[in-house]
Amino acid sequence: MTCGLCKGDMKESFTTSVTTFDDCVIIIKHVPCYECTQCGEAVYDGETMERIEEIVDALRKVVTEVAIVDYSGRVA
Repeated sequence: MTCGLCKGDMKESFTTSVTTFDDCVIIIKHVPCYECTQCGEAVYDGETMERIEEIVDALRKVVTEVAIVDYSGRVA
Protein backbone atom coordinates (compact mmCIF):
# COMPACT_ATOMS: atom_id res chain seq x y z
CA MET A 1 0.00 0.00 0.00
CA THR A 2 1.32 3.48 -0.84
CA CYS A 3 0.49 6.86 0.66
CA GLY A 4 -2.02 8.95 -1.26
CA LEU A 5 -0.14 12.14 -0.35
CA CYS A 6 3.55 11.40 -0.87
CA LYS A 7 3.56 7.86 -2.36
CA GLY A 8 5.59 6.54 0.61
CA ASP A 9 5.16 3.04 2.02
CA MET A 10 2.33 2.45 4.49
CA LYS A 11 2.78 0.23 7.56
CA GLU A 12 0.29 -1.10 10.10
CA SER A 13 0.29 1.10 13.18
CA PHE A 14 -1.89 2.78 15.80
CA THR A 15 -2.89 6.43 16.12
CA THR A 16 -5.14 8.75 18.09
CA SER A 17 -8.35 9.99 16.45
CA VAL A 18 -9.69 13.40 17.49
CA THR A 19 -13.26 14.35 16.58
CA THR A 20 -14.89 17.68 17.39
CA PHE A 21 -18.53 18.69 17.20
CA ASP A 22 -20.26 21.73 18.63
CA ASP A 23 -18.21 22.44 21.79
CA CYS A 24 -17.27 18.79 22.43
CA VAL A 25 -14.06 16.87 21.77
CA ILE A 26 -13.82 13.08 21.52
CA ILE A 27 -10.36 11.52 21.62
CA ILE A 28 -10.03 7.84 20.72
CA LYS A 29 -6.65 6.31 21.56
CA HIS A 30 -4.94 3.26 20.04
CA VAL A 31 -6.90 3.28 16.76
CA PRO A 32 -5.52 0.77 14.23
CA CYS A 33 -4.41 2.42 11.00
CA TYR A 34 -1.97 2.36 8.13
CA GLU A 35 0.67 5.04 8.65
CA CYS A 36 3.02 6.44 6.01
CA THR A 37 6.69 5.86 6.85
CA GLN A 38 7.63 9.14 5.13
CA CYS A 39 5.00 11.77 5.95
CA GLY A 40 3.11 10.15 8.84
CA GLU A 41 -0.33 10.32 7.19
CA ALA A 42 -2.74 7.87 8.86
CA VAL A 43 -5.41 6.00 6.89
CA TYR A 44 -8.21 3.84 8.33
CA ASP A 45 -9.79 0.82 6.68
CA GLY A 46 -13.58 0.60 6.33
CA GLU A 47 -14.11 -1.54 9.43
CA THR A 48 -12.11 0.87 11.59
CA MET A 49 -14.02 3.88 10.22
CA GLU A 50 -17.31 2.19 11.09
CA ARG A 51 -16.10 1.48 14.64
CA ILE A 52 -14.94 5.11 15.07
CA GLU A 53 -18.37 6.31 13.90
CA GLU A 54 -20.10 3.96 16.37
CA ILE A 55 -17.96 5.22 19.25
CA VAL A 56 -18.51 8.88 18.33
CA ASP A 57 -22.28 8.41 17.88
CA ALA A 58 -22.57 6.74 21.30
CA LEU A 59 -20.49 9.40 23.05
CA ARG A 60 -22.25 12.35 21.40
CA LYS A 61 -25.35 11.42 23.40
CA VAL A 62 -23.60 11.67 26.78
CA VAL A 63 -20.55 13.93 26.42
CA THR A 64 -20.77 17.60 27.25
CA GLU A 65 -17.14 18.68 26.77
CA VAL A 66 -14.36 16.09 26.46
CA ALA A 67 -14.20 12.28 26.29
CA ILE A 68 -11.05 10.19 26.06
CA VAL A 69 -11.59 6.51 25.29
CA ASP A 70 -9.56 3.57 24.04
CA TYR A 71 -10.51 2.06 20.67
CA SER A 72 -11.07 -1.29 22.39
CA GLY A 73 -13.84 0.29 24.46
CA ARG A 74 -12.01 1.04 27.69
CA VAL A 75 -12.36 4.53 29.12
CA ALA A 76 -8.90 6.10 29.19
